Amino acid sequence: MCPRIRYLRYDNQVPTYYVENFGCRATQADGATLAMQFEARGLTRASASEAEIVLLNTCTVTASADQDARAAIRRVQRQNPLAKIIVTGCYAQRAPEEIAALPGVTAVIGNSHKHKLAELALAPNPSPNSFLPLSNLTEKREARAENQIYVSDIFAHTELLAAPVFESSSAAQGDRTRPNLKIQDGCDNRCSFCIIPSVRGHSRSLPLRGVIDQVNTLVEAGYRELVISGINLGRWGRDLARGTGSRTSSARRRKPRFETLIHNILEQTRIEKLRISSVEPMDWTDELIDLLASSPRIAKHAHVPLQSGSDAVLRRMHRKYRPWHYSEKIEKIRAAMPAAAIGADVMTGFPGETDAEFECTRRLVEKLPFTYLHVFTYSARPGTPAAALRNQVPVHVARERNKVLRDLAAEKKFAFMQSFVGEPLQAITLTATISTPDGNFTETLTDNYQKLYLKGQHEPNQWLSALVTKVEDEVLLGIPA
Repeated sequence: MCPRIRYLRYDNQVPTYYVENFGCRATQADGATLAMQFEARGLTRASASEAEIVLLNTCTVTASADQDARAAIRRVQRQNPLAKIIVTGCYAQRAPEEIAALPGVTAVIGNSHKHKLAELALAPNPSPNSFLPLSNLTEKREARAENQIYVSDIFAHTELLAAPVFESSSAAQGDRTRPNLKIQDGCDNRCSFCIIPSVRGHSRSLPLRGVIDQVNTLVEAGYRELVISGINLGRWGRDLARGTGSRTSSARRRKPRFETLIHNILEQTRIEKLRISSVEPMDWTDELIDLLASSPRIAKHAHVPLQSGSDAVLRRMHRKYRPWHYSEKIEKIRAAMPAAAIGADVMTGFPGETDAEFECTRRLVEKLPFTYLHVFTYSARPGTPAAALRNQVPVHVARERNKVLRDLAAEKKFAFMQSFVGEPLQAITLTATISTPDGNFTETLTDNYQKLYLKGQHEPNQWLSALVTKVEDEVLLGIPA
């Protein structure tokens, strides 16, 4: 149990906090845990313009993400000049001194200390510059005496924050929708473009018993669909002690794998629908594909990062698969699940990417049965091997290539959605109601990851059968079947 610390700044009022998250699902999950830390200590949630403590939980995957965080700091200082601004997350871990130098920042707490953030933020008399030094920053301590900086070696970090995140903005009002549970953090891959391992550390897993307990708690609370996620989700269990979480005597002789986890969730919980977020290509085993295809309790949705369709680019990226390996995985997934949504992350403008190499990517995307893409323009991250490569691609060229892939993805997405017109689909109702000249519709998400507006007003968190009538503005429209 956390002690309830009363941190009062104004006239004995109950102290207040606000958390703003940037970036991926893992960051959102961390933010949920941080909110729980504050509330366990007696604080209550408030708006950013009114809260006494404003926590910015940052991302640093691109330069744009860093810019968003700096803009948020300026906005909070302008709107709420008395707030204590705490900056945490991946940007805080990567560049603490850079953030501490920004006007209005009270403290910088990296991912290395995120597990005890509330304790640090609420300390009544924090020592000036309470800083656990990184080797290249120790000489700057005297210049930053007015701030507190808590950052240390992320690779020594063993904590894993795991609290469910609710994707609906109405969840706080009591509507039960689709929680997202982070069960893995960190990454042991070393892609040449990626900053994430250096700010999140080694891969570490929530033990099986903890996952099962979290899922059962959510089921008991009334949730019917759950999304499981992680930084490198398919590597869940590789770091756990031998025998932990295994289902059978033979399984006890080896470390648990991701497929073991999925089997156990299905066997030991009553969750009606399990949705799996992004899994790297090399972790899509035949067993995992068969499991998704055979179980009606697992959503028919596969997200498989690609990054490039060029073998030469993949090698420069230090990715662990070749284009033909990737194609085999996607074709197996499509053969096993003909109606599944299949998506990928693709990067344009990686250093040295030639027109011919980009054309390899375009052709592969055109060939494979993708139903959507997340297309990113390469952004050099300080300290990564790719940032030092020669032949950096001009930004305007990378953006032009980005548009080519987005246009191609839009065509493939429309064709996929159009194939369901006149067909029934299972969908879970969310919280939003949309009013149109044709009447009211309820926002839903289909089993195969399509947004569908269902005619009429329906209670959230219900699995319904919908007959698709048409596609409009990248959304399926349907009526109850």
